[in-house]
Amino acid sequence: MSDYDRYANSRLGAGVARSGAAAVDQGLRAYMIGVYNYMTLGLGVTGLVAYGAFKLGTVETDSGRLALTDFGHAIYASPLRWLIVLSPLALVFYISARINSMSVASARNAFIAFAALIGLSMSALLVVYTGASIGRAFFATAAAFASLSLYGYTTQRSLAAMGSFMMMGLIGLIVASLLNIFLQSSGLQWGLSILCVVIFAGLTAWDTQSIKEMYYGGDSYEMTHKKSIHGALRLYLDFINMFQAILMLTGSSRNN
Repeated sequence: MSDYDRYANSRLGAGVARSGAAAVDQGLRAYMIGVYNYMTLGLGVTGLVAYGAFKLGTVETDSGRLALTDFGHAIYASPLRWLIVLSPLALVFYISARINSMSVASARNAFIAFAALIGLSMSALLVVYTGASIGRAFFATAAAFASLSLYGYTTQRSLAAMGSFMMMGLIGLIVASLLNIFLQSSGLQWGLSILCVVIFAGLTAWDTQSIKEMYYGGDSYEMTHKKSIHGALRLYLDFINMFQAILMLTGSSRNN
């Protein structure tokens, strides 16, 4: 009888363990889908705003070249462009610092506003590069991002050390980029673009693993939802920065 009890208890325990594991797997899957859905939403908002601003800010002349409208002069050639460039940076710091105290709706709206500001800033790329080269850079980025994020999600190896190294590289990249604003070196810009692709490729894998591990914190539904928004913001930034670097390396100028 005791053997039967032990057998029954072991089967019951195994069943509970499998049930718990299945619940975690389903919850993790829903959480990660939420992250990617929010990220896709952000990219969609960015693309729509960038295209809308480009159409409002430019007009094609009889010679086939682009000319700026009054709106285009305001966002591309006036001091207002610095506010457009710097305001997303302020907003992303605000979101990161206040995410825990914000409501889910506020976090979602702040993320969408951030994506819209990025789109307004990135509309300048449509003025500089051809649509075909932008499309190629986007699909190349999407393919690389999907592969790297899948690796970060599935690997059993800890990427924490690599992530720390990439963050140090990111600081160096920012300092060098600020320096190049004054140097205006095309060679340095080329090297920084290559370095940017490498850094954000590594950060994509590390961020994905880190976002996945955040799920196991045992938080409330609301906190888990806010974590998915913050995770989407991290992956969105990885994608956008990698895309811009690839475009700078491979893009064709409208003036060529």
